[in-house]
Amino acid sequence: MRVAVVSDIHANLHALEAVLADIERESPDELWCLGDVVGYGPRPNECCALVRERADLVLCGNHDLAVVGTLDLAEFSGDAATAARWTQTVLDDEHRSWLAGLEPTAKRDRAELFHASPRDPVWDYVLSEQVALQSLALTEAPVVLVGHSHVALALSSAGDDIAGGLAPGGTEPELAGRRWLLNPGSVGQPRDGDPQAAWLLVDFGAEGAVFRRVAYDVDATQVEIRAVGLPDGLAGRLAYGL
Repeated sequence: MRVAVVSDIHANLHALEAVLADIERESPDELWCLGDVVGYGPRPNECCALVRERADLVLCGNHDLAVVGTLDLAEFSGDAATAARWTQTVLDDEHRSWLAGLEPTAKRDRAELFHASPRDPVWDYVLSEQVALQSLALTEAPVVLVGHSHVALALSSAGDDIAGGLAPGGTEPELAGRRWLLNPGSVGQPRDGDPQAAWLLVDFGAEGAVFRRVAYDVDATQVEIRAVGLPDGLAGRLAYGL
């Protein structure tokens, strides 16, 4: 089975549309989303509608939970809190109910999925070899998929060793013989220095994966962020992938 994996869309419709077009050209069997459909960005309703239509499996992320009221906004600060409050005022009730019904974890054949990590599926960041090893130790599936950090990663283990790291576009890990922790990166707000939208194609049958990056109209998203009155920093960072 070939699966497209996306995460951290953050209401960036132009990035999501570009990624979905790239995914369609690959014709995967399923599409999985690791959460944070909303937050930060200017088009939450449109992104919810597209993900609901196209994805076969969707997790909730911490921003999704904040917008629907499951998490206290006091746990957020700065631009994240401002954007979450704004999103609460514009999100349609049907999308709010849909997000509220999602979970931050899931299991599929040969894969375990978490918005953040197995240690804490809502808040934990997997950004070190130690945390990756701990995450793999808490799971059993050959492939562990995580999001949340907005950084594309491919880390593998066979026993107590750990190998890998950042996974720029074009990285093609061979999954056979080792367990893997993979982060597809962020669709709507990459933070690994590459402003292009990120996604991951996993081929469980061939035991391989490909990290993909897709150019999109960053300027258009920046215009929309400023037009709705969201913090200018949320617009500026998109140009640099930070």
